[in-house]
Amino acid sequence: MAITCPHCGRSYDVTLFPFGRGIRCDCGTWVDLHRGHIQSPQAARVEPVLEGGQDMSMTIASSAFAQGERIPKLFTGDGQDLSPPLRWEGIPDGTQELALICDDPDAPTAEPWVHWLIYKLPSSLRELPQGVPADPQLDDPTAALQGRNSWSNGRTIGYRGPAPPPGHGVHHYHFRLYALDAPLKVRPGLDKKTLLKAMDGHVLAEGELVGTYQR
Repeated sequence: MAITCPHCGRSYDVTLFPFGRGIRCDCGTWVDLHRGHIQSPQAARVEPVLEGGQDMSMTIASSAFAQGERIPKLFTGDGQDLSPPLRWEGIPDGTQELALICDDPDAPTAEPWVHWLIYKLPSSLRELPQGVPADPQLDDPTAALQGRNSWSNGRTIGYRGPAPPPGHGVHHYHFRLYALDAPLKVRPGLDKKTLLKAMDGHVLAEGELVGTYQR
């Protein structure tokens, strides 16, 4: 099975890499190889996602910024650090839960910097308002669990916004929504690697919104 770089189209054999990791393509784009490992047995229609494309029947958007545009300061570490409002549509039949991962592949770290993990979202949910509380377990605005971001101090659970190193250029923040075919049997406070492992074999489709920010 192969996955292609979404920027330049170069193909990589996903069996050469361990689960949950990625590589930096020669063009500079971070290629997430875990997509080649989290296919649901019922997800024949999702093959374009696993080959490096996206299942365009599921979309995610924000009223705060458009695809590829700059994330407003309000939602960054330079502002109030609120999570942005998000909405989505095209959830496939058979979806039992949703999960969302936001990370920054342009961070000067070995793996993308994690900004937000929120999971066990109800399949009927179609949006998240801005400013989701940074609690491990949520009842409002929806029932859900949140995991660990990449910070080692301060707010380590829930959303933390863009805060790239000054002068490091434009960073891209990927908000990926996953439709899952079974409820996850997980606890609050997972890290990204553990969440991806729990999702393994259960992803029906995914949608992606990318915002940018630089200092």
